Amino acid sequence: MIEAAVRRVLAARERRSRRLPPLRVGPAGGRGRVYFLCPDHAAPSGGIRTIYRHVDVLSAAGLPAAVLHRRPGFSCRWFEHRTPIAYARRVRLSPADVLVVPEIYGPGLHALPRGPKVVVFNQNAYLTFAGMPPGRSPYEGVPGLRGLLAVSGDNADYLRFAFPGIPVTVVPPAVDPEVFHPGGDGVPGRRIAFMPRKRREDAEQVFAMLAARGVLEGWETVAIGGRSETETAALLRTCPLFLALGRREGFGLPPAEAMLSGCYVVGFTGLAGREVMLPEFSLPVEEDDVRALAVALADAMGRYEKDPDSVRALGGLAAGHVRRTYTPERQRHDLLAFFSPLLEQE
Repeated sequence: MIEAAVRRVLAARERRSRRLPPLRVGPAGGRGRVYFLCPDHAAPSGGIRTIYRHVDVLSAAGLPAAVLHRRPGFSCRWFEHRTPIAYARRVRLSPADVLVVPEIYGPGLHALPRGPKVVVFNQNAYLTFAGMPPGRSPYEGVPGLRGLLAVSGDNADYLRFAFPGIPVTVVPPAVDPEVFHPGGDGVPGRRIAFMPRKRREDAEQVFAMLAARGVLEGWETVAIGGRSETETAALLRTCPLFLALGRREGFGLPPAEAMLSGCYVVGFTGLAGREVMLPEFSLPVEEDDVRALAVALADAMGRYEKDPDSVRALGGLAAGHVRRTYTPERQRHDLLAFFSPLLEQE
C-alpha cells in the first residue's frame, strides 16, 4: 500500500510538471522576442542548461530572447549565467513573439493562447507521446505552431515519421570546451565515472557482476549526481573511463561531455548517441544488454590496466571529435538560421 501511494504521489507530481503556466497575450508592439518556456526545476538538468544556452547565444547575437519561468524570481543556480529571465505572469505575448515550448508540455499544448508563433523544442522525441491519450497527437490543433526543433538526427527522423506535415529542424547541442576538456599529462587512476540518474539498477548490476568476478578490485566507481557543471567536468578529468547509461535519449549529452573531457566511453548509446559514440573511439553496447555492458566494461578496464596510454589515446580521439563537431560556433549558426527568419515572419 505504501508503494502504491508513493507511485500515486510521483504520478501526480509528474502531471503537475507538465502543466503550462498561465500565459497572457496582447497586441504586437515593436520588435518580437523569443521566449523559451522552461520548467522551474532547480536540480542539474542538461535539457534546462541547453535552454539557457540557446537564450545566451541568441541574446549575444542581438536577437531579443529570454528564458520564461513560471515562478517570479526563480532561476537556475547550479551553473553560472547572466541569461535574461522573464516570468509568465509579467509577460504579454504578442503575434511578433516566438514562444518555444519543451515537448514535456505536450498534453497541454492545445491550450496555448492564440497570438505568438509557437515552436516545440523537442529535446527527447521519445517523450513526445508521454501523458497523451491513445491515438491523439500532441501537436494537433496547436495554435501558431510553426515547427519542431530537435537536437539529433535520430530524434528528427522519429518526428518526421510521426508528423510528416510539420517542419523539423535540427540544432545539435554545443559542448563547452572551456568547461569540458582533458586533464594534464598525468595518467588518471583507476576510476569509472557514471551518472546514476538513469539506469541506476543496471549500473549496480554491472558493478556487482564485476565485483563477483574480482575485476572491480583496485577500481573506484564515481557516481556523478547533483553536481554543478564545473564540478562534473573536474570529476570527469580524473576518470579514464565513463559508463554511459542513457535510454532513448534526445542526444546523449553526458557521454559527449565525458568524451570532451578525455574519457573512453563504454555503454548504451540511448539510440540518439549513436552519432556521438562512434566505435572508432568508444565502445557502444547493444541497448538493454546488461551482460554485454559488463563484458565491455571489464574489457576496457583490462586494457587500461595493461596499457593506459592506448586507452587515453582513444579518449583523446573522442575529445577531438566532440570538439570539432559540437562547437559553440556551429550552434550559433544553426540557431540564428532558424530564429532570425521566424522573428521576421508575420
